[in-house]
Amino acid sequence: MEFSEIFKMSLTAIRSNKLRSALTLLGIIVGVFSIIGVMTAVQVLQNSIEDGLSGLGANTFQVQKQPVMANHAEWHKAMKRKDIRYAQGMIVKEKMTLALSVALESWKGGQTIQFGSLKTNPSVAIAGEEPDGITTNNWSIKDGRSLTDDEVRYSSYVAILGNDVVKKLFPRGGAIGSDIRIGDDRYRVIGTFEPKGSSLGGNDDNRVVIPLTTFLNSYGKLRSIHIMIKARNAGLYDDCVEEARMLLRTIRNVAPGDEDDFTIFSNDSLISTFNDFTKYVKLGVGFMSFISLLAAGIGIMNIMLVSVTERTREIGIRKALGARKSNILSQFITEAIVLCQIGGVAGVGLGILGGNITALALNFPPVFPIDWAIIGFAITSFVGIVFGVYPAWKAANLDPIDSLRYE
Repeated sequence: MEFSEIFKMSLTAIRSNKLRSALTLLGIIVGVFSIIGVMTAVQVLQNSIEDGLSGLGANTFQVQKQPVMANHAEWHKAMKRKDIRYAQGMIVKEKMTLALSVALESWKGGQTIQFGSLKTNPSVAIAGEEPDGITTNNWSIKDGRSLTDDEVRYSSYVAILGNDVVKKLFPRGGAIGSDIRIGDDRYRVIGTFEPKGSSLGGNDDNRVVIPLTTFLNSYGKLRSIHIMIKARNAGLYDDCVEEARMLLRTIRNVAPGDEDDFTIFSNDSLISTFNDFTKYVKLGVGFMSFISLLAAGIGIMNIMLVSVTERTREIGIRKALGARKSNILSQFITEAIVLCQIGGVAGVGLGILGGNITALALNFPPVFPIDWAIIGFAITSFVGIVFGVYPAWKAANLDPIDSLRYE
């Protein structure tokens, strides 16, 4: 028999039992939907978070007291570390030989920015930066200019505003050259940043950058700082990381054999850590979806066995007319696969739609996980073959004489 003929017979059999086929399809649709829906949602979040984690510039890594992503125990342990002092950062800056640039920074959150009668919410992050920190953080100036070495040297009261702060305080423009207040201090606005968007539950546009020395004078010099280092090129990157590590261990008197009392991370290391986390999420979802598909497969096998019983006489007539065992086997396996593929198409479509609701809700760009769509179709075909074999084998081995007598 030609495949096209078998395929048409399969569709006819499915259409002739609409309710039974629909109930069988429901199990497949739910199983595939759960896989594709969750994987699409995870991909949406993963793409967005990876964009947010890629905040450092190329060939750049950062050293700080605490890890960016860690469990509660690791975070509590890191809290007991000694702060990285400004003087230690300056020594690293002076002695690094493989770095193109080294910049120091420090942060303080929960601040209110005021211009005239307008105020931001008390949620703005203040960053104390050096001129090279604008580059190593991969920030871009939209209007005005960046910081200068003299402004850091003389602790000038100047500021660069993030996009959200600009929209809140200067809805009609005119930010450059205006004076704003942060606490009791007045700052002259010298520039604004290009929008960056949200990531990791934070907002990269809700920030104000001031010179690092001004920051330390205003918020206390006994604060832990971050050290951002850009290697001369990609080939020297690993050596540059190791040079910084050994310098800091020496400066901070870390004994040989003891673990580092600071954290070094880069875009790649953060993304790798996040991917390790999502890997276990995907495995958990995959296992639960496997159970759902297993139940659906058992349902398909039962339906196919009922179908074989109902069509016993038809099978006997076909065998009497010359149909071979392979023809009957192909017919019923194809019916099971077609039934599963119809459910697979519906499940993949609904899963992608449902998963991208996450993107719409969080204002993230939607995704089409073509790899998981292919996996979904492959799984449904596998289910159709595995759970369709026994009913097909049973149909193929029916005795034609007994089948013709069947009522």
